Amino acid sequence: MGGYKVNMSTLDRFEIHEHDVLVIGAGGAGLRAAIEASANGVSVGLVCKSLLGKAHTVMAEGGIAAAVGNVDKQDNWQTHFKDTMKGGKFLNNYRMAQLHAQEAPERVLELERWGALFDRTSEGTILQRPFGGHSYKRLCHVGDRTGLEMIRTLQDKGVHMGINVYMECTITRLLKEDGKISGAFGYWRETGRFVIFKAKAIILATGGVGKAYKVTSNSWEYTADGQLLAYDAGAELIDTEFIQFHPTGMIWPPGVIGILVTEAVRGEGGILRNKDGYRFMEKYDPERMELSTRDVVARSIYIENKEGRGSPHGGAFLDISHKGAEYIKKKLPSMYHQFKELADVDITTGPMEVGPTCHYSMGGVKVDADSTATSIPGLYAAGEVAGGMHGANRLGGNSLSDLLVFGRRAGLYAAEYAKKNKATLNINEDEIANAEKSIVVFFEQDGGENPYTVHRDLQELMQNKVGIFRVEDDLKFAINELKSLKERAAKVKIEGSRMYNPGWHMAYDLQSMVIYSEAIAKCALQRKESRGAHSRLDYPNTDPEHGKWNSLVKKANDGSLIVEKSPLPEMPGELKQLLEDKKVAAKI
Repeated sequence: MGGYKVNMSTLDRFEIHEHDVLVIGAGGAGLRAAIEASANGVSVGLVCKSLLGKAHTVMAEGGIAAAVGNVDKQDNWQTHFKDTMKGGKFLNNYRMAQLHAQEAPERVLELERWGALFDRTSEGTILQRPFGGHSYKRLCHVGDRTGLEMIRTLQDKGVHMGINVYMECTITRLLKEDGKISGAFGYWRETGRFVIFKAKAIILATGGVGKAYKVTSNSWEYTADGQLLAYDAGAELIDTEFIQFHPTGMIWPPGVIGILVTEAVRGEGGILRNKDGYRFMEKYDPERMELSTRDVVARSIYIENKEGRGSPHGGAFLDISHKGAEYIKKKLPSMYHQFKELADVDITTGPMEVGPTCHYSMGGVKVDADSTATSIPGLYAAGEVAGGMHGANRLGGNSLSDLLVFGRRAGLYAAEYAKKNKATLNINEDEIANAEKSIVVFFEQDGGENPYTVHRDLQELMQNKVGIFRVEDDLKFAINELKSLKERAAKVKIEGSRMYNPGWHMAYDLQSMVIYSEAIAKCALQRKESRGAHSRLDYPNTDPEHGKWNSLVKKANDGSLIVEKSPLPEMPGELKQLLEDKKVAAKI
């Protein structure tokens, strides 16, 4: 534990820490942000919900997308930018996609300088593999354990810089003074004791929202924490309807449903077949086949099942056994062990059974492309919690480079803001009292439900009504049901003390998940077209008019959630020209 305590006359029963910059979330974006802020000479605190090193980033397996051009020499940032924009169906914030493509190579090389051990070409440079939607072999990787190596490297760097780390701490409210960020309120998950952080700037790096869905590759931490902290503080959310279903998650046995099967399996030559042995991607995308974008492959598996050609447990067969045991164990060691140990399947001798799993949220907190700043002075966001970069659908591998590029930018600009902000930070006692009351209320209620029952019902609703395919009646039904779930979630009853109480943690997480689920459903209802990861059976075509705006979510004065349309920023002529380049169009 780091930081230092500050006694305040009426708040001396609280533990208080003070930093210039507070980073909430210790995955790739949070660690990279903390490193950059610290390097710029400010005091940094890093808060994580779990233990350091347990971040969801470790589950990212296939690689980091960056146009370093080691394998395909003709690759460059311009092509990476075009691929990203095309994959996002041109709803991306063009400036974010541009910065990402331009800066990703240096961020990867920086990671290498800090000690990351990548797979190598015969010349000794970083090896790159193909991935869906990318024109060239672009993913820098460490077998199929790339996210783990990223976290190991960033963690070592951050710890050696002396960053103060606060583990197993949940932040429940952002504190403001005169409309600007002044700190955060939370509790220690182990003891239930409350803690206050005073900070001039806060960076949100808390990840996604996958635990609102029944079948997900996401870890238990993914409950829309940062999105709702920002929303409650008055920031805007963007494009929440775009939820990516990764085409390949484990679907059998029941205990492992949803666990990710990396796209690297297809990148290394894996073939998808239906129950009849037919390579069905020939029908849905004959040019790219298994390396089509994730939204296309996920829908293709779904359709094969809907039409009676699925695998026994509702998915498809993914086979890489033709590559040989030695190759598979070298290139995909985690996948080999995962299937051997969890499903008793040897992927070197036969196919694995896979199906779509809720994987990634393209939407999130609306941020400025260059600085990652939100509309709240002093509040920044980077990584999956932020929206805009990926548009309507994310390309595989772009998440890890996104974490590095915008994590660094968040740390840099938050540090600059904190240095300029000379004001003394004061804590509003009424705000603290309200924050405390809102989190202990679950112990004081009579006759409420078990939070896990409400969570199960939320997951069923989102999976069945706001899933891979959507229709107006289902979305309206979901929005109506979410009103009821919101009321039920507010009244859940928790027994026992605040110490070691996972039911209490779930009661809090439920509030965020239900509201963000409402944002997903309302934006999905507003978007009357199919685009990227958002598929409407009642509006199956892409509508060019809908490609001119992003969905915007705001908290109204009466506390209700409202959705609007926000015009896309105008793209400069030279970038438009890039997208219209005939040679590039042929390539992507």
